[in-house]
Amino acid sequence: MVFADLFFIYFFMPLCMLCYFIARSIKARNIVLMVFSLVFYAWGEPVWVIMLVAYSFLNYLTGLVIGKTRGKPSAKKALILAIVVDIGVLGVFKYSGFFVENINALFGISIPVPDIRLPIGISFYTFQTLSYSIDCYWGKVKTQKNFGRFLLYVSMFPQLIAGPIVRYSTIAEEIEDRHTNLKDVSEGFSRIILGIGKKVIIANSLSTIITSCFGNRENGYAGVGSVSALGALLGAAMVALQYYYDFSGYSDMAIGMGRIFGFHFDENFKYPYVCNSITEFWRRWHISLSTWFRDYVYIPLGGNRKGKARQCFNIMVVWALTGFWHGASWNFMLWGVYFGILLLIEKTFLLKGLGKMPKAVGHIYALFLVTIGWGIFNFDDLSALGKFFKALVCANGNPFSSIITRKLLLSNIFLILAAVILAAPVIPWLKKKAAKKANSYYFMRTAGIVMNVLILAVSSLMLVNNTNNPFLYFRF
Repeated sequence: MVFADLFFIYFFMPLCMLCYFIARSIKARNIVLMVFSLVFYAWGEPVWVIMLVAYSFLNYLTGLVIGKTRGKPSAKKALILAIVVDIGVLGVFKYSGFFVENINALFGISIPVPDIRLPIGISFYTFQTLSYSIDCYWGKVKTQKNFGRFLLYVSMFPQLIAGPIVRYSTIAEEIEDRHTNLKDVSEGFSRIILGIGKKVIIANSLSTIITSCFGNRENGYAGVGSVSALGALLGAAMVALQYYYDFSGYSDMAIGMGRIFGFHFDENFKYPYVCNSITEFWRRWHISLSTWFRDYVYIPLGGNRKGKARQCFNIMVVWALTGFWHGASWNFMLWGVYFGILLLIEKTFLLKGLGKMPKAVGHIYALFLVTIGWGIFNFDDLSALGKFFKALVCANGNPFSSIITRKLLLSNIFLILAAVILAAPVIPWLKKKAAKKANSYYFMRTAGIVMNVLILAVSSLMLVNNTNNPFLYFRF
């Protein structure tokens, strides 16, 4: 089951809300959320829901041991067990086939390649359970002694499938006691509808431009070999926008649903494409992931406290892991290393220079390099990736531009302009301006309601007969 689906929007979510608000006690509401979360996951993963529960139970037990023996060797052993099992299970499901394929290629042997279906959301809920165990060991959170509440934390359907990566410390108190008022419900619904619009109206429409430029994974990226340089750049820019609207749309829906149920998840995106450096981009993009690696990998490795050389090493380790987290493919490793190198260059000398330049220069610099990065991210076939880079520098025998590229650009110009403009904080700016005017409250409320109705209506029409509408980050 996915959020951008008519069944979910008009049946599952309303039914869940009805049962939730009929229940009066926090215990009953937690049970309602937990049951609906397990049904939500089992809808698409009927086998792996058992693993999700078992996974949660193991981390719950190790958390209890850590809490009871904190400061003793037993606590450290329990933490090591939790880390080994969590990473081990993720490694088997996500990376075993990748490693076997590369061993076969390297040594010319024929070990059978495991064909294991990746459980949806495992990359996200693994990082949640890891953060819980580590925070328990560090004494940053109290151990959760009720398994039902811990299972709710791990399996809560708004953020289960594709984040944001919610730390236990963020919602620990709200699991125990929370309240929802009319403002929470109103703002939650607005956020959900915004997310639906981002995904269905913008992200899905941008995907047609990308397919026209490059083809897709199913046809082996058939178009990338014949695309012009401008077409390659256009395609990469559309990939950048598509991932933003797709993933931030999911995060908006998750945050909105959490708000309705009384949970306050942290923001996951803060208009990343207004950045003036790569460093700033990663402070605004997928914040829950970048801060997770900062707090649980970079700082424990020593951060920037052990000299310049060690800091550089730590950064590259973090970004190699960040790339590898996204998928078992060499392009993700290259993508991570690419951004790691850019961040090293900025931290070493470039960031100070960018600060002295006009903001427009830094903005163009950052957007160009981020766009190239998304080109790397898009092609999990290294041969297609090579063709992409050849196209960018006109080394594939094709011209800088072509009639096909120009037609594609012109026929989608309004979609592209809308996507570019809305990727900047234009709406918050307009709201701020309107709020300063007298008697603007009722106008803004009315305009907001009208826009929500229009977005939901258009999205619903576009979802009719659309039976397969997964979010892009489902495969990570």
